[in-house]
Amino acid sequence: MNKKMLFCATVDYHFKAFHLPYLKWFKEQGWEVHVAASGEMKLPYVDRKYNIPIQRSPFDPKNMVAYKILKSIIDNNQYKIIHCHTPMGGVLTRLAAREARRNGTKVLYTAHGFHFCKGAPFTNWMLYYPIERILSRFTDCLITINTEDYNIAKNHRFKAQEIKHVNGVGVNTDFYKPVDETHKSVLRKEHGYDTQDFLMFYAAEFNRNKNQKLLIESLALVKDEVPNAKLLLAGVGPLLQDCKELSLRLGVDGMVDFLGFRNDIDKLLMISDIAVASSLREGLPVNIMEAMACGLPVIANDNRGHRELIEDSMNGWLIRNNSEDFSKRIMTLAQAAKLRFQMGEYGRKMIFQHYSTNKVLDVQSKMYKLYMERLEEEMWATP
Repeated sequence: MNKKMLFCATVDYHFKAFHLPYLKWFKEQGWEVHVAASGEMKLPYVDRKYNIPIQRSPFDPKNMVAYKILKSIIDNNQYKIIHCHTPMGGVLTRLAAREARRNGTKVLYTAHGFHFCKGAPFTNWMLYYPIERILSRFTDCLITINTEDYNIAKNHRFKAQEIKHVNGVGVNTDFYKPVDETHKSVLRKEHGYDTQDFLMFYAAEFNRNKNQKLLIESLALVKDEVPNAKLLLAGVGPLLQDCKELSLRLGVDGMVDFLGFRNDIDKLLMISDIAVASSLREGLPVNIMEAMACGLPVIANDNRGHRELIEDSMNGWLIRNNSEDFSKRIMTLAQAAKLRFQMGEYGRKMIFQHYSTNKVLDVQSKMYKLYMERLEEEMWATP
C-alpha cells in the first residue's frame, strides 16, 4: 500500500505549535508525511511541505488559488489519509479531496472549536454553521475537542461517517510543570519581579474575543486591597493600544505589564501565582492547559472551552464576564497561598490524567490505526 499522509491547515505554525508529536508518530509507522499550509517554516518529520496561500477570511480571493493548488497536490499524490485542521484549512481540504475520497482516501477533520456556539454572534451561525454541516458529508471522521461541539455535531445530524470527541492536542507535562519556591524566586528576579509580587498571567492576542479589558477592570477593583498584584499580559494585536490606554485611565498602568510576543511562556507560567483568562469563546484553550500543567489555579470567563477544564472551587472558578465577580476571586486567591497550592495540584492532576500529550496521542494513534486497518481491508477486498 502506498503510505502517504497529508496534514493541512491554514498556517504552518499551527503544526509546530500543536502537531509535531503526530507528525513524528506517522514517520515512526513508516509513512511519508506531507504538509500543506501557508508559510515557509521548516518542520521536522515532514518529507514534503507545500506553501499554499490559504487565508483566514472565507471571502479572500486567494483562497480560490489555494483550492486549485491543493486539489492538484491531492490528485497527484494519491494520499491514503488526509487530516485537516483550522476552519479554512478544513473547508478547502475537504472540497479539494472529494474525488480522492471517492477513490478511497480517508479524510479526517479536527474542529478546533466551531465558530458557531452558544453565545456566538448570529452572523457566525449564518455563515459557519451551514458550511460545517454541508462539508461534514465529505468527512470520514469529524473530531471535536469539547463536549458542546460534539453534541452540536451529533444533535444537528452532521453527516460525517463518524463523529469523535478527543481532548484537544495535548500538553507536554514534562515541559510545562511546577517549580519549587527557590527556582521560582530565581526566575522572578531574572524577569524583574519580587518574591512578594502577586503575579497573574494571560497569553492571548489582543482582540475583542480575548477581552483583556475585563482583566484590567478587575485589577482596578483590587488595586487597594492587593497593592502587590501585577497583571502580565503576553501577546500583540489590534486592541493592544486600547488596553494600554484603559489601564492608564483606571490608574493601574504601573500594575500591568504588556509583554508583547513571547516565546518563553513556560517560564512566565513558572513565575506566576495564578492564571487568568477573559476570552468570550474558546474551543479547548491550550494556554489554560499549560497553566494547569504548571500547577496554577485559574480564574476564567465562562465559555465551552473553559468549562471543559475548570471545575468550580476545585482548580479555579468560572466567571460570567463580570469584573466585580472576577475581582473577588482574585482577592480570595491573593490572600490564600494554601488554597492556590491545593487548586493548582488538582488542576495538574487533571491535565496529567486526561490532557497530556501522551494521553491524547494514545487516543489519536488508535484512531489512525483503525483507518489504516480499514484501508488494508479495502485494498484486499478490491478485485
